[in-house]
Order: sequence, then C-alpha cells, then structure tokens
Amino acid sequence: MTMTATTPDDSQAKRNVAVLVAAQAVLGAQMPMIFIVGGLAGESLATNACLATLPISLIVLGSMLAATPISAIMQRWGRRVGFLVGATAGALGGLVGAYGLYLGSFPIFLLGSLLTGIYMSAHGFYRFAAADTASDAFRPKAISYVMAGGLAAAIIGPQIVKLTSTAYVIPFLGTYMAVIAVNVIGSVLFFFLDIPTPAKMAEGAPKGRTRLEMLKTPRIAVAIICAMVSYALMNLVMTSTPLAVVGCGYSANDAADVVTGHVLAMYIPSFFTGQLIARFGVERIVALGLAILGAAGVVALQGVELGNFFIALILLGIGWNFGFIGATTMLASAHDVNERGRMQGLNDLLVFGGVTFASLASGGLMNCSGGSAVEGWTAVNLAMIPLLTLAGGALLWLVLKPTEPEAA
Repeated sequence: MTMTATTPDDSQAKRNVAVLVAAQAVLGAQMPMIFIVGGLAGESLATNACLATLPISLIVLGSMLAATPISAIMQRWGRRVGFLVGATAGALGGLVGAYGLYLGSFPIFLLGSLLTGIYMSAHGFYRFAAADTASDAFRPKAISYVMAGGLAAAIIGPQIVKLTSTAYVIPFLGTYMAVIAVNVIGSVLFFFLDIPTPAKMAEGAPKGRTRLEMLKTPRIAVAIICAMVSYALMNLVMTSTPLAVVGCGYSANDAADVVTGHVLAMYIPSFFTGQLIARFGVERIVALGLAILGAAGVVALQGVELGNFFIALILLGIGWNFGFIGATTMLASAHDVNERGRMQGLNDLLVFGGVTFASLASGGLMNCSGGSAVEGWTAVNLAMIPLLTLAGGALLWLVLKPTEPEAA
C-alpha cells in the first residue's frame, strides 16, 4: 500500500524554510549589532542618561507601528514584497543613524532607529512565512528551523561590531555603515522565495472573524499574552545588559561577548524546540520557557560578576526561545488562512507594543532607579516578576478551563 496519497509533500515549504533561514542569518545579524551599540551610542549622544536606551525603544516602537501595514502589504502583494520593504527600511535606518552619529545629533539618530523598526517588523514575519506552505506536521519544525537561522546571526552580528565599532574616529559609525551593507546583500535572498500571494476573497465568501472576535478566543488571547511577555522580558533585560556590563567595570567587548552568548542561547534550542512541542505539547513548552525566564532573573540578582551576566543572559535566551516559539505555534494553529493578515498583524502590534514599553522602561530602570549600575540592574530584574505572573496565570487558566469548541 503506497503512502503517496496521505503523506503531505513539504518540498516547497522546505525550500522556503532554507531561504528564510539564510535571511535570518544574514539580515538578522543587524539586530544584535544594533542592540549591542544602540544604547551605548545613545548614551554618548543623549543629554540625559535616562534616555540612553531610547534608540532601542524607537526601533521597537517603529516595529509596532509597522506591524499592521507590513501585514497588509504581505496579504495583498505577498511575502516577498513585504520583506523587501523591510530590508529597504533597514538600510535607510542604518544610513540615517550613521548620519546622526556623524553630526552628533540625537534626534536624527533616533529617526534612524524608528526606520530600523520597519525592518524589525518585517523580520518578525519570517516565522509566519515559514508556516505558510507547511503541512500541519511540519509547521512547528518549519517555524523552529527559521528561528534557528538566528544562530548564525548571533555569531556574525557581534563580530561585525568588534570589527567596525572603532573603525572610524566617531565611535559606532562603522557599525551603522555595516548595517546598510547587511540589508543590501541580504535582500537578494527574497527573490528565491516561493510563497503564493494570498488569493483575493471572492464576493460573498466568508471573511473570518473580526479582530475583536479573535481576541476573545481563549487560545489566541493566551498565545498573544505569552508571546508578549516572553519578548518583552527578553528585551527589557537585554537592552540594559551592555549598560550594566560596562557600568560594572567591564569593557564593551565583554558586553558584546555576553550578548553573543545570549543570542546563541536564543536560537540554538530552535533545532529541537519543534520536536519538543510535538512530543510534549505546546502548553508545556511555553510554561517551561516562562520558568527559565524566571530563573534568569534569579541568577542576575545573585551578583554582577561576569559569570552571572553570562549565565543569566543564556537562560534569558533559552526562556525566550521556548516561550516565543511555543506561543507562535499556538497562534498559527488557532486562525484560518483568510484571517492571517488581520491576526498576524494584530499579534505583532500587541507583542511589540509590550516590547516598546519594556525597552522604554529598561533605560529608566537601569539609569534612573538608583545611584549605581548595580542598583539599576537589580531594578530591571525585579521588574520581571509581575509580567511572569501574568503570563503564567493566563497559561494555567487556559490549561485548566473546560474544553469548548472554538469558532473556525
């Protein structure tokens, strides 16, 4: 008896995953680059130390504002066009940021950060694009593999920072010039992407649930909350890390090494996160991710030795991976194709709204909540408690609530 008729053919999905993995590796390198130098550059330009992480906050704000338009572009013209728009914005953001550094202008530098956020928004859709042509069985693995492409980005990005941060008399100018090159080179990859543009809805065809109806769906609501908390906490702590490491007497290269370890930990688990979800269930993996995020905070509060920074940030990366990939998988299976544009745009709007708040809070907590870097770092990690309580409570409620049929 042949299995040809019952076994889904994921060859197209696997090709798309390969392209997206490469894009994650090349284009994704700019994110650790900017997160390493953004706060330090902001600190050198801002007149108020409390605003040091504002460049990072504006990147996330730009991502939040761009989420719905980018999703609509992809729904109408396809993933390739949306990703090319993102790469173009990333290059432009690097150019404006470099110009701001050249002039010593904090406002212009912030404008470059806001433009970079458009790239960050498009980058967030790589994981959804991986699921577009995948079968139900391959979908968790497809999402996981694409996220694993960030492993190369975790190595490439910080090394570029080390090579470029002092390449010019103006600190970090070379890094922002490198960001332009990364976007130009990486954008070529999208021409190999083969994801059909969603068909236009026929007159009178079902349009699916409204945004409000989807938000009222328990599984969708909990998936968004867990994704929001996982990403917000990761951003809250990572944004402050270079400032904390340097503030505690270590070098900028030490900060880059800590961030490298963190980003590696974000993506290495992706090689098996999909298999863990398939074996143990998505709810258990999300719960494990939240628990590991809590453990990261505990380690960070034990001291400011370089080893504490490394271990805390590695745990932070692993916790983010399980929590965010698990929540993405949960969401991807909870809406239909004709709801994709609305749901994915709404999800990223809410997720990056939470991340924007976290990154804004990060600089204030780090630089303005105490008289030293140690006190600021303590405040940052204590701020994790209420958000972890929210996500953990929501997930527990979903697991314990009576099962009810949900609208398709």
